[in-house]
Amino acid sequence: MNKEIYIGNRKISQDSPVFIVAEMSANHLMDFDRAVELMRAAREAGADAVKVQTYLPDTITLDSDAPCFQITQGTIWDGTTLHKLYESAYTPWEWQPKLQKIAGELGLLFFSSPFDPTSVDFLEQMNVPAYKIASFEINDIPLIRKIARLGKPMIFSTGVAYLADIELAMRTCQEEGNRDVILLKCSSAYPTPYEDINLRTMPHMGETFDCLTGLSDHTMGTAVAVAGAALGARVVEKHLTLRRSDGGADGAFSMEPEEFRSMVEGIRTVEKALGRVTYELTDRQIHSRDHARSLFVARDMRAGEVFTPENLRSVRPSCGLHTKYYEDILGKKITRDAPLGTPMSWDLVDFS
Repeated sequence: MNKEIYIGNRKISQDSPVFIVAEMSANHLMDFDRAVELMRAAREAGADAVKVQTYLPDTITLDSDAPCFQITQGTIWDGTTLHKLYESAYTPWEWQPKLQKIAGELGLLFFSSPFDPTSVDFLEQMNVPAYKIASFEINDIPLIRKIARLGKPMIFSTGVAYLADIELAMRTCQEEGNRDVILLKCSSAYPTPYEDINLRTMPHMGETFDCLTGLSDHTMGTAVAVAGAALGARVVEKHLTLRRSDGGADGAFSMEPEEFRSMVEGIRTVEKALGRVTYELTDRQIHSRDHARSLFVARDMRAGEVFTPENLRSVRPSCGLHTKYYEDILGKKITRDAPLGTPMSWDLVDFS
C-alpha cells in the first residue's frame, strides 16, 4: 500500500503531522446550527478535518422489531431497535453540501462514512476527498469495491474485524487498483475500556499489511490518542460534542472541545518529542555537558606528592581531564603545588 497519501491538500505519511479528525456523528442532535457550531469548535480545538456519516435509516437497516434488529448487546443503546436509533442519529443529507462549504471556509477538510451505494453516489456529487469505512461495514465487500474504484483514499476502522476481514477488504481495494488505504485500530465499544484497546496491535497491523495506520478511539480522555501518536498513528479520530450533558446517541463517549484541544496539544507535543534518531547533542546539551564529570585535585597538594584516591577525584564539572585517565594518574607525583579544586591537566603529572 502507498505510504504517502493525500487527502485534499494534506499529506499523510510516516514523517508528516498526525491527521486529526473530529467525528461529528449524531452529536448535531438534529440541529443544523449546532452542527456548524461543532465544526467551529473542531477548528478552534486544532482538528484537521470533520467527518460525518451519510445514511438514512432505511439505507442502513430495516424497519423491523424482529429480535435480530433489537439492540441487546450490552451497549448504551440497548432497549431500542437499529432503525429507531438511526432515525435519531443520521445527518440529514441536505445539510451535508452546506456543511462541506462551511468546513472549507473554516480551513477544515470534510468527508464522510457512506453506508450504502446511494450514499456513495451522493458523496461523489459533493466530490469528497476521501471515504471512511466504518467498522461494521468492513465486511460489505460490494460497498468497498464500489468505493475503491473511485480511486480516492480509504480509511478503514477495524473495530469488529477479524484478521480475515481486514485481509479481504485490503485485497478488494488492491483488486480495484486502490492502494491509498489507511487502517485504524479501533474497538467498537462505547466507551472502550482501556484494557480492551490493545494499542500494540496498531504498529503490528501496519507491518502485516504494509500500510499507514492510525486510531479510531472511543476511550474516555486523551491518554490513548496521545499514546497512539507515540506508537506511530498517522490518523487519529475522536468523537466531538459540545457538552456530554447535552445527550444524543454518541454524547456519552464523545470529547468536549476543551478535551479535544488538550488531546491535539498532547499529540503535537509528542510529535516534537519523537524527533529523529540521532546521537548528536543540541547546543543546549553541549552547554549542559560543562557540568559533566572530570578529574580534579581534591585536596591541597605540594609538589612531589603522590596522587591517591583521597586527593584525586572524579567530580563535576568537566574542566579537568577525562575520568578514563584516573587509573593512569594514581601513584604518579604532582609536578607543582596545586590547591583543592584545580582541574587536572597533563602538565600536573610527573611521568619521569
